[in-house]
Amino acid sequence: MISKLRLGAIGGLTLMLAGSPVRAETIRVTIEKLVFSPAEISAAVGDVIEWQNKDVMAHTATAKGDFDIVIPPGKTATLAVTKAGTFDYYCRFHPNMKARLQVR
Repeated sequence: MISKLRLGAIGGLTLMLAGSPVRAETIRVTIEKLVFSPAEISAAVGDVIEWQNKDVMAHTATAKGDFDIVIPPGKTATLAVTKAGTFDYYCRFHPNMKARLQVR
């Protein structure tokens, strides 16, 4: 027979594990040779997207009406994801550079 104390401890542990907050992730995208890599990423609301520009020229991550992030050469820039959806983005300076962000 399991004691009431043990049942209480197990129940408390279960509640602690179930109620643990989910930590935001940082998702890295590298820009090199005029390419976003990876070109398709999946994130959750609250995650942070970090673009690292390894090129010698500036780029942007632009989704019309949603975000427009400038990434200087050799630098990084970030975006905290605030809403769900699918966002096709591109570089305003180099429009052939395209990628997709899917947020759940």
